[in-house]
Amino acid sequence: MNLAFEHEPGTAIECLSIPIILHKEAGPDQVPRCGFKIGGGIDQDYRKSPQGYSDNGIYVTDIAEDSAATRAGLRIHDKILQLNGYDFTMVTHKKAVDYIKKPPVLNMLVARKGVTQT
Repeated sequence: MNLAFEHEPGTAIECLSIPIILHKEAGPDQVPRCGFKIGGGIDQDYRKSPQGYSDNGIYVTDIAEDSAATRAGLRIHDKILQLNGYDFTMVTHKKAVDYIKKPPVLNMLVARKGVTQT
Protein backbone atom coordinates (compact mmCIF):
# COMPACT_ATOMS: atom_id res chain seq x y z
CA MET A 1 0.00 0.00 0.00
CA ASN A 2 1.23 3.50 -0.78
CA LEU A 3 0.36 5.88 2.03
CA ALA A 4 0.44 8.90 -0.26
CA PHE A 5 -2.51 7.70 -2.33
CA GLU A 6 -4.69 6.15 0.35
CA HIS A 7 -4.16 8.74 3.04
CA GLU A 8 -6.63 9.33 5.85
CA PRO A 9 -6.89 13.13 6.44
CA GLY A 10 -5.45 14.14 9.81
CA THR A 11 -3.01 11.25 10.09
CA ALA A 12 0.75 11.45 9.66
CA ILE A 13 2.08 10.62 6.22
CA GLU A 14 5.54 9.44 5.25
CA CYS A 15 6.33 9.11 1.57
CA LEU A 16 8.75 10.12 -1.12
CA SER A 17 7.88 13.37 -2.87
CA ILE A 18 8.96 15.37 -5.89
CA PRO A 19 9.80 19.07 -5.43
CA ILE A 20 8.20 21.33 -8.06
CA ILE A 21 8.92 25.05 -8.33
CA LEU A 22 6.36 26.78 -10.52
CA HIS A 23 6.80 30.44 -11.50
CA LYS A 24 3.46 31.82 -12.66
CA GLU A 25 3.40 33.50 -16.08
CA ALA A 26 1.27 36.41 -17.26
CA GLY A 27 -1.64 35.34 -19.43
CA PRO A 28 -3.11 37.39 -22.32
CA ASP A 29 -4.88 39.57 -19.74
CA GLN A 30 -1.61 40.02 -17.78
CA VAL A 31 -3.03 38.00 -14.86
CA PRO A 32 -0.45 35.53 -13.48
CA ARG A 33 -1.38 31.98 -14.47
CA CYS A 34 -0.10 28.62 -13.26
CA GLY A 35 -1.58 26.51 -16.08
CA PHE A 36 -3.22 23.69 -14.14
CA LYS A 37 -6.53 22.72 -12.57
CA ILE A 38 -7.14 20.74 -9.42
CA GLY A 39 -9.73 18.37 -8.04
CA GLY A 40 -10.36 16.92 -4.62
CA GLY A 41 -10.24 18.21 -1.08
CA ILE A 42 -11.41 17.04 2.34
CA ASP A 43 -14.87 18.44 1.57
CA GLN A 44 -15.25 16.32 -1.60
CA ASP A 45 -16.34 12.68 -2.00
CA TYR A 46 -13.39 11.07 -3.79
CA ARG A 47 -15.54 8.03 -4.64
CA LYS A 48 -17.41 10.27 -7.09
CA SER A 49 -14.21 11.47 -8.75
CA PRO A 50 -14.27 10.87 -12.52
CA GLN A 51 -10.50 10.24 -12.29
CA GLY A 52 -10.94 7.43 -9.73
CA TYR A 53 -8.78 8.92 -6.96
CA SER A 54 -8.45 6.87 -3.79
CA ASP A 55 -8.50 9.60 -1.13
CA ASN A 56 -9.46 13.22 -0.38
CA GLY A 57 -6.16 14.72 -1.52
CA ILE A 58 -5.70 17.61 -3.93
CA TYR A 59 -4.89 16.25 -7.38
CA VAL A 60 -3.83 17.90 -10.65
CA THR A 61 -6.68 17.15 -13.06
CA ASP A 62 -5.67 19.21 -16.11
CA ILE A 63 -2.58 20.98 -17.44
CA ALA A 64 -2.57 23.58 -20.19
CA GLU A 65 -0.16 23.04 -23.06
CA ASP A 66 2.85 25.36 -23.11
CA SER A 67 2.17 26.62 -19.58
CA ALA A 68 4.12 27.33 -16.41
CA ALA A 69 2.90 23.97 -15.09
CA THR A 70 4.34 22.01 -18.02
CA ARG A 71 7.65 23.87 -17.78
CA ALA A 72 7.83 23.16 -14.02
CA GLY A 73 7.36 19.43 -14.63
CA LEU A 74 3.91 19.05 -13.10
CA ARG A 75 1.83 16.14 -14.45
CA ILE A 76 -1.83 15.20 -14.51
CA HIS A 77 -2.74 13.04 -11.49
CA ASP A 78 0.10 14.41 -9.35
CA LYS A 79 -1.09 14.69 -5.75
CA ILE A 80 -0.10 17.99 -4.11
CA LEU A 81 1.13 17.19 -0.61
CA GLN A 82 2.44 20.63 0.31
CA LEU A 83 2.39 24.12 -1.21
CA ASN A 84 4.68 26.88 0.10
CA GLY A 85 4.94 25.02 3.41
CA TYR A 86 1.17 24.56 3.79
CA ASP A 87 -0.11 21.02 4.34
CA PHE A 88 -2.37 20.12 1.39
CA THR A 89 -3.47 16.79 2.87
CA MET A 90 -6.00 18.54 5.14
CA VAL A 91 -7.43 21.25 2.91
CA THR A 92 -10.83 21.92 1.34
CA HIS A 93 -11.06 22.42 -2.41
CA LYS A 94 -11.76 26.17 -2.07
CA LYS A 95 -8.86 26.70 0.35
CA ALA A 96 -6.53 24.88 -2.05
CA VAL A 97 -7.65 27.12 -4.93
CA ASP A 98 -7.15 30.22 -2.74
CA TYR A 99 -3.62 29.12 -1.72
CA ILE A 100 -2.68 28.40 -5.34
CA LYS A 101 -3.97 31.76 -6.61
CA LYS A 102 -2.11 34.03 -4.15
CA PRO A 103 1.67 33.69 -4.53
CA PRO A 104 3.66 34.33 -7.74
CA VAL A 105 5.80 31.23 -7.09
CA LEU A 106 4.46 27.84 -6.01
CA ASN A 107 6.92 25.62 -4.14
CA MET A 108 5.20 22.24 -4.13
CA LEU A 109 5.87 18.73 -2.96
CA VAL A 110 3.94 16.19 -5.03
CA ALA A 111 3.46 12.44 -5.00
CA ARG A 112 3.39 10.73 -8.39
CA LYS A 113 2.19 7.17 -8.97
CA GLY A 114 4.92 4.96 -10.35
CA VAL A 115 7.66 7.36 -9.22
CA THR A 116 7.24 8.08 -5.52
CA GLN A 117 5.74 4.73 -4.57
CA THR A 118 7.85 2.56 -2.31
